[in-house]
Formats: sequence, C-alpha cells, structure tokens
Amino acid sequence: MKKVALGFLCLSCLGLWTLFAATQTWTDVPLVDQKCSAKLNASTVDTHTKTCALACEASGYGIMTADGTFLKFDKAGSQKALDALKASKKADHLRATVTGDVEGNTIKVQSIKLD
Repeated sequence: MKKVALGFLCLSCLGLWTLFAATQTWTDVPLVDQKCSAKLNASTVDTHTKTCALACEASGYGIMTADGTFLKFDKAGSQKALDALKASKKADHLRATVTGDVEGNTIKVQSIKLD
C-alpha cells in the first residue's frame, strides 16, 4: 500500500512539474547577445546594432524582459537567433517574438521571429 501511495505521489509531482515548465511566448522583446546584455538597459537596448550582435555571436543570444532581466537562449536557440539576424535587413531595434520553455535563466527556444 505504501508503494502504491508513493507511486501516486511521484506521478502527482511530475504533473505539477509540467505546469511550471509550460511553454511561454514573449512578444516584441529586445534580442541581445549575452556579451552586451550587461551594459544595456531599457533606454539603450534598441540602439544595439545588428553589426554588434553578429560580432558577439560567440557569447550566445537571449532576450531582455520588460523588467530588465536577461534570459539567455539554449545553444539551439542561439543558432536560431543568429540565423534570424543574418536574414534580417534591420540595422538596430532588434525585437523578436520568442516561444520556448524557461529553465532557470535559460529559454529552451522552440521558435524565434524578428519583428
């Protein structure tokens, strides 16, 4: 009986975990390389250029949330961001719509589209 109860408890915890790991979408958020994220803030982030973002590609990419928090992308997400930047004709004001799962301070990116 104790094993059955323990089994249900474990399954319940797994169910709760999926609630916390739900997919999120961020719209019209600044896309920034990790290297420059520390020196940018809400009033300067839109001046960050595509040229700089491409030059700093080795540091990886992420987004800056409305409260100024930088959430970095997983490796695959950084590659998606790099591909989107290379395809974009924008010189600055690099904003994106990103969908993914947050794990700590990292987004496991499912999709990214530059706005």
